[in-house]
Formats: sequence, structure tokens, C-alpha cells
Amino acid sequence: MSRFSPHVSPESPAKMQPIIGLIGMGAMGRIYAKYLSQAGWKKIHVCDRPERFKSLKEEYADVESITVFEDGHGVSRSSDFIMYSVEAEFIDRVVAQYGPSTKVGAIVAGQTSPPFEKYLPHDTEILSCHSLHGPTVSPIGQPLVLIQHRASNEALTLVENILRCFGSRFVYLSYDEHDVVTANTQGVIHAAFLSMGTAWAARKVYPWEQGAYVGGIETAKVNLTLRIYSNAWHVYAGLAILNPSARLQIDQFASSVSELFTLMLGGDLDAFRERVMWAKEVVFGSEGDEETRKRPPILLSGDVLDRFSLGRTQPSSQPSSPVDTVMAVPYSKYKTNSHLSLLAMVDCWAHLKIQPFLHLALAATPLFRLFLGVVEHLFLSPKMLESAIRSAMNDTWHRSDDLEFVIAARGWSQCVSFGSFELYRKRFSETRVFFEGRFEQAGKLGSEMIKAVMESEVRGD
Repeated sequence: MSRFSPHVSPESPAKMQPIIGLIGMGAMGRIYAKYLSQAGWKKIHVCDRPERFKSLKEEYADVESITVFEDGHGVSRSSDFIMYSVEAEFIDRVVAQYGPSTKVGAIVAGQTSPPFEKYLPHDTEILSCHSLHGPTVSPIGQPLVLIQHRASNEALTLVENILRCFGSRFVYLSYDEHDVVTANTQGVIHAAFLSMGTAWAARKVYPWEQGAYVGGIETAKVNLTLRIYSNAWHVYAGLAILNPSARLQIDQFASSVSELFTLMLGGDLDAFRERVMWAKEVVFGSEGDEETRKRPPILLSGDVLDRFSLGRTQPSSQPSSPVDTVMAVPYSKYKTNSHLSLLAMVDCWAHLKIQPFLHLALAATPLFRLFLGVVEHLFLSPKMLESAIRSAMNDTWHRSDDLEFVIAARGWSQCVSFGSFELYRKRFSETRVFFEGRFEQAGKLGSEMIKAVMESEVRGD
């Protein structure tokens, strides 16, 4: 730290800049390298697996600010600020391998909460960072968690100055707070979408192509499910398996799904409605609450979502629309269903006493923000919620789909409880194969949908 000021910037002369090290050049590592280099940081040392050294060196041959090393020893020995961007499954092994080579006085960070205390020399500092978004989402305005675990204030200032080029919003948490927040904003939501995909794959149907689940909030559920399965499995496995708070939530979500479905089979409308309304009040508050009235909705109308439908609507009272892109069709025209996944999500939050709007303001991911908007859209519309409750009790056309969802949710909960990355990978990959060929369109529409919702929320229109 004595060789350069913590207030250094990309405009500073090269000899006054710290050497920034990136261990792991997967999707996030490449994003970091791109933004750091484009911002003007002149000394960036990177590495990936040794077998990728040659191809990585060729890729960055014309980028003067980036130097490629064969392995993490070279990066660790030379760098003043080191970021590990490695799959959660391998982070322990990678830190154990390269951590002892860390330069004296260096600052070390990671995307997860790896065992830095165990393997790093005591004359280094630990200040982790975690971008709460995927590599396909622009970091501008997104939360970036900084964890000042074993680091000075000068180290924090330096890291802030290095990462400021991302345009992200800094969020300051401890490791424990980080684990809770990431679980609350990612863990159980991932489980919900993973379960939807697994259920559809088990049924061997693309429901949006059959007119069953199309339009309005169904658009978000379909696009986000495909978006998750288009990514790499390890993006979700690490959080689910290594985060105790996430494991607890995934287990409760599976229980909520099963218990609600049992009530549906029992046919007791009053008991089912009572449980749903209890969960609604715990999570969203009473309709007369001042805080509830003041809070602006995330999804200001279903019209925003309708523009990004993958399929054709098949309204319950009208024939299928002749166009693929659905415009503003009244909710009553859509084919109602139980929305079991959304009801179970709120039931899960209520049982665990999770207040999602607190995390929305603190460190919400784009996925969490959009999904919370979908849930809110359903629960704060008396007509939509009552339609879902009555459909859950009276309609049988979606009962087999709901059953597959129950089985899928239980399966994912058990998978996570076993703590096996290999089992998680296999389960994810088997479902992913079913959706291959549809990712390109869904990815494009999903990104546009998230952008449109974020922009409409900012404008308030």
C-alpha cells in the first residue's frame, strides 16, 4: 500500500497504479477485465486454467494493459489487488493452491465467501466483492457488495476507486449479512424457476407454445426460467449448496409448495384462502397500511410484460391471437391458473419472516426485482389473486402441471440438501437439454424485458 496512493485513478501514470490480478477468466472474469481495461487501468494480470493459457494469450495479444499468466502463482506474486472469479465448487482448492503465493500486503477479493482466512498469508488483506448480477446484465447501477473483512480503510478506498469504473452501486456488508442477503434475493427464487423448468421438461411440453401459460405475468415466468437454464449450472449451485440461509429457504419453499398443493387437493376453499391471505398480509402488509399505500408498484402494468411473450395467447373467452407478440390483453381474457409457484414463494417468505422489500432497496438483483414485481402484481390485485385461489380449488386442467411442480420443488430441495455439486450439475443439465434451441430468442427477449421493466420503474409510467 505504501507504493501508491489509495486515491489512485485510471488517469494516474502507470508507475503509480496498482497491479490488478484476476484469477479465473470465465464470464465474470472477462467482464471485469473488459471494464477495468477500458477504464484505463494499465496493469492487469490475468490467468485461467493452465490448458487455456495459449488461447487466452492469443485473445488478449493486442490489449496492452492485460498480461496473461500461465497460472495463479504468477498473478498472486505480482498483483496488489487480486480478484478470484472461480466456480464455487473449486474455490477452496484454487485458493489453497495459489493463496500462499499472495504478494505481501496485497488485497484479496472473491465473488463468493471462500476460505481466505484458511489459506492466505497473515500479511495480506481480505476485502471481498460480489457483483449481484450475471455477466449478461450491465453492471451500471447494479449492487456490488463490498465486505471489509480483514482490511484497512485505505484498502477499502483503493478497492472502491478500482471498481468505480463498473458504474455499480456499492453495498457494504459483513460476510454473514452477505450470505443472508444473497440467499434472500437469489436462493429461493432460483429454486422456483429451476422447478418450473424441471416440471415442464418432465411433462415434455413448452407451455407457452400451447397457449396454456401465455401473456401477462406468465411471460416473466417463462422468460426468466429459460434465462436461468441458458446460463451455466455452477452460477446457481454455489449459492444453493454453500449458503446455509439459502438451503433453509429452498427447503421451506418445497414445504410451502407441497402444503399448498395438499390444501388444493383437499378442496377446502376457506382454509386455502386463509393461508394465502395470511401470507399476503405478512409479506405485503394490510391494504390500509400507510407503507403499503405509499410503495410504488414494480410492475406498473402487465402491458410491459406482454410485449415480450414467446407464444400466443389463448384467452379463456376468445380464440388464439393471430399475432405472436401479445399486446395489452385484459387479465380476465387469459386462461387462469393456480400460480402455485408465486403463492408458494410468498408463503415461504411469510414462514421465514423475510421482508423482501427491505432487500429490494439494499441489494436486489435484476432477477429478484422483476420476480418480486410479478409476485406483487398478483398479490396486490384482488381480482387476480381471487382468480388464482378459485382456479387452484376448482380447475383441474392445470392439476397435472402443479403436481409435476411439487415433485420438481421437492427434488431440487433434496438435491441441495445432499450437498453434491455433481448431482446438481446432472439435474440441471438434464433439464437444460430440453430447452436447447430456444435460448437465443428467450435470452434476447428476457434482457429486453428486464431493461423495459427497470426503465418503466424509473420513469414511473
